[in-house]
Amino acid sequence: MLLTGGSAVMTSLTGVPTAAACFLLPIGVVLYTLFGGIKATFITDYLHTVVILVVIFLFAFSAYATNAELGSPSKVYDALVAASQRHPVEGNAEGSYLTMRSKEGGIFWIINLVGNFGTVFLDNGYYNKAIAASPVHAFPGYVIGGICWFAIPWLCASTMGLSALALEGSNRMSSGDVTAGLVLPFAAVKLLGYSGAVATTLMIFMAVTSAFSAQLIAVSSIFTYDIYAAYINPSAKGKRLVWISHMSCVVYSIIMAGFATGLYYAGIGMGYLYLLMGVIISSAVFPGAMTLLWKGQNRIAAACSPPLGLAVSLIAWLVTAKKQYGTLTVDTTGANYPMLAGNVAALLSPVIFVPLFTYIFGPQNYDYESMRAIRKVDDTEVAAEAHVDLELVPGEMGPSQDESEEEERLLNRSALYARTLTVFMAFAFLILWPIPMYGSSYVFSRKFFTGWVVVGIIWLFVTLFGVVVFPLYEGRASIVRVVRMMSLDLVGKKPKVYRGTKAGADDVATPSGVATPTNLGEKDKKASEREV
Repeated sequence: MLLTGGSAVMTSLTGVPTAAACFLLPIGVVLYTLFGGIKATFITDYLHTVVILVVIFLFAFSAYATNAELGSPSKVYDALVAASQRHPVEGNAEGSYLTMRSKEGGIFWIINLVGNFGTVFLDNGYYNKAIAASPVHAFPGYVIGGICWFAIPWLCASTMGLSALALEGSNRMSSGDVTAGLVLPFAAVKLLGYSGAVATTLMIFMAVTSAFSAQLIAVSSIFTYDIYAAYINPSAKGKRLVWISHMSCVVYSIIMAGFATGLYYAGIGMGYLYLLMGVIISSAVFPGAMTLLWKGQNRIAAACSPPLGLAVSLIAWLVTAKKQYGTLTVDTTGANYPMLAGNVAALLSPVIFVPLFTYIFGPQNYDYESMRAIRKVDDTEVAAEAHVDLELVPGEMGPSQDESEEEERLLNRSALYARTLTVFMAFAFLILWPIPMYGSSYVFSRKFFTGWVVVGIIWLFVTLFGVVVFPLYEGRASIVRVVRMMSLDLVGKKPKVYRGTKAGADDVATPSGVATPTNLGEKDKKASEREV
């Protein structure tokens, strides 16, 4: 979906052949992911997010403040009222674009929920970053990130979608262009001309490469550690695993680029894939959740429910399309009702399969102890080849009993907060906000629409603070430490590096009492040995 949508936008803005864009977009991503790993994805995610936010601010202020044709929420409102009079929307309250009472919108709401259950619950990229972060910071990081993220699709979609409607006039976009995801570049060019095309190209490139790098890390980690190291070569060490990880990144990128090219020639765009995604993946949501939350689910239920759910969802999707339209084509299978049937069947069919298999074959009564026994890989070969010292050799030092108990306490507290926030935010965003507006058939007034825009822009400023400014403050110690080490390296000095230690204020690392420092002079070594 990333490559299909991104390549379509690049083609529309730059003229590059779509097939070429499918293969060119991953090249840079593969290179920096190979050399930087998950650290590179953290850094590029941050930098790319900064650029994306700047571009969204540019679009928002152009549409609602500076554009000659629009330039204010009031003018945008008038243009949308006129557009709904020219082309009223069937199924919308009063045929208006300024309402949440939309028949097709309600169907998309359900499809979107089901599909994104799958993309969040099953995306290993989220788990990689959660594991890489400390237990203390993973929970608030995801909460802050989730709240901040909401402003991006809300304000960006409202701004660019409504601007495209307001500015298209009689020269309307084709349904194929809309499905291909070309609304945003269309609106950007209408608002800002050539500058809008450049800004859109930059934003799409940043979004696609950032997301694709996270997928590369997810796929490579699954193949390397969960397949190769677990079943093919359990004795593999760091150097071999790094090579396998690199090869999996390259192979996966080639496969995805080729697959995206095939989808383009088949006439399948990003919109089709977005609706289809839940049909394909969401049958694994319930079994995956129960694996973590219910000790009774057995291995047969966990393993068999997703493929059976996929079979049910495909049948529901294609049979609905055939019954409703009489033929199976890209257009008929991509319609809302067949996609709705497939998505709902994918998410809910395992609710039947999991208890059924658990009852037939008996509960597993899993004790979760094996999750604590994460097998650590020997990375000494990689460290020696890179001429660096490991911060902590795997197996050299385990957490103390006190540390484990403290971590358990923090995790239990975070779990309580997570459940509370999940219930509250799900109720607020899925029930309290949209349902009354849908049920009342409310059509936005001028003042309400202005408030909608203002709240969206304020929320984007909150996002700017939450994901741009706050991380710099929270990571200030690490930033200072890295800059200091780089400075010492530039002048030819070797910073003090301790094995299995944490950084302190006076040195790059402070001894923990369990290991000796390395890369020091003889005098420092002796002093360190006495200290240990």
